[in-house]
Amino acid sequence: MMHYRRARAAGGSFFFTVNLADRRQDYLIRYVQDLREAFRKTRDKYPFHIEAMVVLPDHLHAIWRLPEGETDYAGRWSLIKSRFSRAIPAGEWVSDSRLAKRERGIWQRRYWEHQIRDAEDWRRHVDYIHFNPVKHGYVRSVTDWPFSSFHRFVREGVLPGDWGGGVWDEVGNAGE
Repeated sequence: MMHYRRARAAGGSFFFTVNLADRRQDYLIRYVQDLREAFRKTRDKYPFHIEAMVVLPDHLHAIWRLPEGETDYAGRWSLIKSRFSRAIPAGEWVSDSRLAKRERGIWQRRYWEHQIRDAEDWRRHVDYIHFNPVKHGYVRSVTDWPFSSFHRFVREGVLPGDWGGGVWDEVGNAGE
């Protein structure tokens, strides 16, 4: 069995990419209220701060800051994923290996995590998060994607409403 090394920094900030098993599905936005509830219930029991986040149809990116002395983001992700999976209707394809383990086929088992090193690293990851819906072609302007912490950043005066250069074409070029 493979053992994966995960970064451990008590009270640290981490960037995550978490994907659906079937990247053709849109469960994360179709059932976004269930996803929000899975996050809320998990945060109620095991607090953490969501510094930035975007939810796309088939994956999400987030930066979390754990409480001082805490290192267990893996347990939190496990709870979020299982709560979301139990909340949505069954019907997805499930592999034999998942069936044998009585698992649903909603999420990829693994996820990407990166420990944020400094303020510049944090800023680059926040920018990546907020621009992701444009990068994937879901919208032409960052402000048009509803499932993003970008809107909180604008409300709090951290970013201007036209951040990201306004409108972008299909290949990522700035337009009028």
